[in-house]
Amino acid sequence: MALYSLKNRKRKSLAKVIVAILAIALVVLVALGLMGYSHYRSNLKPRDNDQTTYNIVIPTGSTPRQIGNQLKTAGLIRDGHTFELYVRAHGLTSELQAGTYAISSSMSVQQIVAKIAKGDIVKNLVIILPAQRLDQIEDVFVNAKFDKAAVDKAFNADQYRDIPVLADLPAGASLEGYLYPDTFQKDVTTDPSVIVRQSLEEMDQHVTPDIKAAFAAQGLNVYQGITLASVVEKEVSAATDRPQVAQVFLSRLKQGMPLGSDVTYFYAQHANDSRYDTTSNKGLPFGPISNVTDSSLQAVAHPASTNWLYFVTGDNGITYFSTTLDEHNAQVQKYCHKLCGR
Repeated sequence: MALYSLKNRKRKSLAKVIVAILAIALVVLVALGLMGYSHYRSNLKPRDNDQTTYNIVIPTGSTPRQIGNQLKTAGLIRDGHTFELYVRAHGLTSELQAGTYAISSSMSVQQIVAKIAKGDIVKNLVIILPAQRLDQIEDVFVNAKFDKAAVDKAFNADQYRDIPVLADLPAGASLEGYLYPDTFQKDVTTDPSVIVRQSLEEMDQHVTPDIKAAFAAQGLNVYQGITLASVVEKEVSAATDRPQVAQVFLSRLKQGMPLGSDVTYFYAQHANDSRYDTTSNKGLPFGPISNVTDSSLQAVAHPASTNWLYFVTGDNGITYFSTTLDEHNAQVQKYCHKLCGR
């Protein structure tokens, strides 16, 4: 009888311990949940009181995570993950619309999401995209309702010679390659030359003294560096691939090999000028073939340290590098069918 009572007391004691542990665990979980919710609510608030608006371009197909990270990187919200959680929790994933939005850090996540879900885009914008030819950019201006004669006048390079980045621009050369991609505001009184100058001045800011010195170390002046950067810009879209691609082209130049760039061939066909075709001519193309972004400028200035001489971008979007023609041909056969026209 005494033994049974002892066992019973032990069971009751163990049960009390388990209940106590569960109670403590529940309290901890509730506390953590409240802390997490409090942190979440805090991150929904405006980042600060700065009412300055910035034009943020939301590309087509962007996910809530990508948009949240974009806004966080731009310094407009406190936390990208919180943005994503809010969108998904309220079933708004499919409601977010691509476009350019005026957003300030004084806006809450709720306000920003509502604006993007509503499609409340900024009007009267001129958007210069990357990897665009000059004639494509001119069309953007005309489509923005600028007078065609005024656009033609605005694209005359000679009136911008005071901007340092144009110092190496050959006489008679166009602004091909020099209009930096960005979004520019316009109104009924804006002259297109104002936007062209803003874009050129932005390009000047990206062609830093470091970039110029690095170009020179590669044996290139600024015009030649921008020309090669435009080829890199058109060849691959992934910024992480561009230093390797730049290295391939620079190695080919040093070894006296043709660049062999398909994008220069296509540009030569468009321009009806074979001097741009590096599949049949050695050296750089006659001039830039598109405008460029900072990643391509940096890639030419600071190429990767490898010994590759060939590359091909496969149908899967991955770029494959090789050192010999046999390796390159094997990669083309294995990875590139649709993009290589086979």
